Amino acid sequence: MKNRPRVIVNVAMSADGKIALTGNKEVKISGDEDFKRVHELRNRVDAIIVGIGTVLADDPKLTVKEKYVDDPNKPLRVVLDSQGRIPENSNIFKDDNYLIATAQETDRKDFVRCGDGDKVDINTLLRLLHEKGVREVLVEGGGEVIYSFFRSQAVDVFYVFVGSLIIGGRDAPTPADGEGARLLDDIIQLKLISQEPMDDGVLLKYEVNYHD
Repeated sequence: MKNRPRVIVNVAMSADGKIALTGNKEVKISGDEDFKRVHELRNRVDAIIVGIGTVLADDPKLTVKEKYVDDPNKPLRVVLDSQGRIPENSNIFKDDNYLIATAQETDRKDFVRCGDGDKVDINTLLRLLHEKGVREVLVEGGGEVIYSFFRSQAVDVFYVFVGSLIIGGRDAPTPADGEGARLLDDIIQLKLISQEPMDDGVLLKYEVNYHD
């Protein structure tokens, strides 16, 4: 799709492919070297995108920390919240540099309806962000949000840090949750661009190859 921002997905997972504990409880997977990389990446992009599940579980600030970046920028903070469930005291609302994407009618200026149905339409959201001058976005999770971007053929680069730990559990979230591929043709092919030892793990960088 033209006229959309470049989309980077970044995630840290355990060696067995989990991004959190069962129950979506946050767990530290990477270390300071990777944290610095992520904040430098945040500082580069125009917007950071997460889903409502991440907000409810972790209440992130989605800011760039001065600990890792001198004179940090303030990228737009975007939350995918189809049903308007975000709590009014969330850290997202600490200033006015945010956008809440919903799938419902709304008269709030900071809530924007993106598509019909019960899910935010990713391509509609990306077109809207592009119209607002956003040229590069960073998607940080959770698993269902990440998979929705892949399914919408909207991901350009995929970074995954693989940490040296095992979490286990059939219900622990993974980097790409949701419905998943039901047919072989639905599988999304990646091209490995680089691999770099980092902290006590490895950082993998992929480009995405979609079917024509």
